[in-house]
Amino acid sequence: MPPKGTAKSRSPEFRLAEDALRGLRQDLFHDAFAYRPLPRMSMDGRFTRRLSPRLREYAVWVPHAAVLMGALWATLISASVNDSGGFGSLVIFLLAVGPILLTLFRPVGAFWCSMAATPVTATFGDSWSDWPWQTGSFASHLVVLTVVALRTRPRTAAWMWALTGTYGFVVESLFGAGRYSSNTGPLLTISAFVLLGVTLFHIRRAAQREVTAQQTVTAHERSKRTLLEERTTIARELHDVVAHHMSVVAIQAEAAPYRVENPPPELEQAFATIRENAVAALTELRRVLGVVRAEDYEAPDAPQPTLADIDALLTNVRDTGLTVEKVVTGAVRELPQGIELSAYRIAQEALSNTLRHAPGATARVEIGYVLGGLGLRIVNGPPTGLVKPSPGAGHGITGMRERVTMLNGEMTTGETDDGGYEVTVFLPVPLTDGPE
Repeated sequence: MPPKGTAKSRSPEFRLAEDALRGLRQDLFHDAFAYRPLPRMSMDGRFTRRLSPRLREYAVWVPHAAVLMGALWATLISASVNDSGGFGSLVIFLLAVGPILLTLFRPVGAFWCSMAATPVTATFGDSWSDWPWQTGSFASHLVVLTVVALRTRPRTAAWMWALTGTYGFVVESLFGAGRYSSNTGPLLTISAFVLLGVTLFHIRRAAQREVTAQQTVTAHERSKRTLLEERTTIARELHDVVAHHMSVVAIQAEAAPYRVENPPPELEQAFATIRENAVAALTELRRVLGVVRAEDYEAPDAPQPTLADIDALLTNVRDTGLTVEKVVTGAVRELPQGIELSAYRIAQEALSNTLRHAPGATARVEIGYVLGGLGLRIVNGPPTGLVKPSPGAGHGITGMRERVTMLNGEMTTGETDDGGYEVTVFLPVPLTDGPE
């Protein structure tokens, strides 16, 4: 037995009923007559985006026009079967059109107005063969159910359908049993199919929004991951390049005093200081940049490639079937290894993009040695032949931009006039960094 003073746990059936009543109160009673104007139609659809700007100005009002057409349809049906004339016809007309027009501003309130208008219409109507829904009320309520279901969520549509059926069966059992022909069944059947279609529309649209949001997040995460991977690769390469030079400085500083006969103590101390600083800088460099290495990463045995190796790269590319030429302008000179490595990687990635996205095209690599740095341009023609371009997310461009940004350079990309693509890069090199 449960301890005294504690409430008994509620049964699952009681909790289910409580949740249902809470949902009914939230959907159909809480702020039922809140002002919620019908929004204009979005122009981002598959067909609407193809319309001219002039037509788009009118196309945004299509939902409102559809509601007005529904009101006109209900009015014509009501007028075709109502012969009461005078004040009765005016009341029936208002009760048929009013709830439909109210869906433009207060959708849930329009449902309650339609429910309240049904017995009033039956009082003024003269067609007792349709009970408890007069022909005008039948059409008007069907339109209201459809519009309100479109403007709310599927649970609200289910509650409206259930309340409509409850009202019809209660009125039939109390006032029309055995005297009139019931049309509650046909109304529930037709409205069930309509609301089912509306619910499927809601589910499909929600799924599309979810897929679009997921694709956006996935693309963002993929781009972010690619950016981090590229930065890691650049950091690794720079670590190897700088570590090599710092090691050479330390070794030369240690060996320099032995190359001079009877060096003065000041010179020995200077070289010792240089070696200590080089070793300290190398240790700090390995501590900071070494964290970007993967556990299975191994430093390359061969030296990092430079622009002197560009011919071997072009040979490998030509073996794949790509026609590529190299043009060099300016006085060829040795540049800092970071510049040489980045220029080589940029050319390599640009040619790889050409192979993937422009099969059958020709390419040209232009290298320009200028006074203030290095110019690089890789351009390809439009794709030709029967081979289709390979799909890709374009992350190679991101990696190239990272390298250029790291070196304070400039980079532009874009299509050429003939349908090809070009990558233009300038990497600044201070004059003091060049060889003496």
